[in-house]
Amino acid sequence: MNTESLLAALAAHVSADDDEEKHRDEMARFVSSHQQSWWARANAKGHVTGSAWIVNSACTHALLLHHLKLNLWLQPGGHLDDADASPAAGAMREALEETGIAGLKFASEALFDIDIHSIPARTNAHQMEPAHLHYDARYLIIARDACVTISEESLAAKWIALEDLAQPSRERSIARMAEKSLRLKS
Repeated sequence: MNTESLLAALAAHVSADDDEEKHRDEMARFVSSHQQSWWARANAKGHVTGSAWIVNSACTHALLLHHLKLNLWLQPGGHLDDADASPAAGAMREALEETGIAGLKFASEALFDIDIHSIPARTNAHQMEPAHLHYDARYLIIARDACVTISEESLAAKWIALEDLAQPSRERSIARMAEKSLRLKS
């Protein structure tokens, strides 16, 4: 993984609100202070993850998956592998693995959104995984095909109208990505 490329992408990213700006600054500090392990699951404080904000080609709907372990509706994404060239590459790999959608493409390989969220402690493969943070680098990905084949990591998949996702009652980081997507149509 290239630390300098990620730091440059974080520096270039324009945040949509104060929360995202705070996350951008925190992620930059985390990556700078863990230059050899910012993507490693073994890092007990947390690690950078890659997520795919998948929208249809008309940019009217986004895809959310019902996450099995967290019991939440989330965008596809997850842990980076050592073989991933970048968080963007990890986000695309996760999108393909979790949705099975053929022909996914980046709208841009620039960061689309940044979020930091806590992951609760849990037993994983008979080992206790402590609570930690996911420093989530999110990328806008376009799906030309709406046919989803979910992986064993999810219970269901839904294409949801961006207008519905942008409502104040939604989880803020999901609403923020929906708002950004709606502005792209203008």
